[in-house]
Amino acid sequence: MTPAPRFAFVEDALERADHLRDQDDALRTLWRNGRVLRVDAEGRTCVDAQGLLDAPTGMTLGELPDEAVFLGLRGDEAWFALDIGEGAPGPVSAPFEARPASEGRIDLRSAATHWPAFDATAFAQARAVLHWRRRHRFCGACGGALRPTRGGWQGHCDACGLDHYPRTDPAVIVAVTDGERLLLGRQASWPARRYSTLAGFVEPGETLEQTVAREVMEESGVRVRTSRYLGSQPWPFPSSLMLGFVADAEPDPPQAADELEDARWFTRDEVGAALRGETKDEGLLLSPSVSISRWLIEAWHAGVAVAE
Repeated sequence: MTPAPRFAFVEDALERADHLRDQDDALRTLWRNGRVLRVDAEGRTCVDAQGLLDAPTGMTLGELPDEAVFLGLRGDEAWFALDIGEGAPGPVSAPFEARPASEGRIDLRSAATHWPAFDATAFAQARAVLHWRRRHRFCGACGGALRPTRGGWQGHCDACGLDHYPRTDPAVIVAVTDGERLLLGRQASWPARRYSTLAGFVEPGETLEQTVAREVMEESGVRVRTSRYLGSQPWPFPSSLMLGFVADAEPDPPQAADELEDARWFTRDEVGAALRGETKDEGLLLSPSVSISRWLIEAWHAGVAVAE
């Protein structure tokens, strides 16, 4: 049986309330008492003196800016996102500019480790959509400037009439086993001894299962026989959707390639010791608990089967 997901950015998600995105008057009304997540150019948001989310109400920031993104509803309370970074598209209202900065700012990975699930999930949504807005200011067909519509979830080109929507890049991430061992790899930029499950982006015209086999072969030289989907996680670094698999593979000797510095098989005992935190000073270190990678490793160690 697959363990219940415990990774970040999934629990307590907002109701997207798509039906409100075209209702400008309703959004202006919701803005006044709604909460506003402010995200800077580095993808950080504002925190209070205790390091918790500082999301003021819209009325303290002035009128609803055209650049604000309507994230959704939590009960009757609306949540919005606003880009406060240098070079943010469009003007920011004077009341907002006059408001002093919060005591500090926090990045999403740190927030996910310490914050309640709702706050971290809302921050992840805000970071992802604002990243898209920052990098898609002009039409890819004619070069015209894009005007935000539908509560910030669409960019309309007045020059050629095309509409543009937020981009999400699907990627597979996979716990590969030969029946007895788990295949993990590491990048050179990671902390010493840190290993994780293999991952890679889906290419056009490719099924998810084909991506699993191709990426594992490209990165490690190990041949996958079969694979099974287990779960997914939005991963806004900057705009991925991680699709988690467990795969059965040949016991080939790994040969790290592509962006990996090393790839190797680990025994169940080695993985178990790392999961229990017994290898902090030496031995294997695993992905942090905020990621679906850690959950996939836990699922394999718990005995989840490739085929059920």
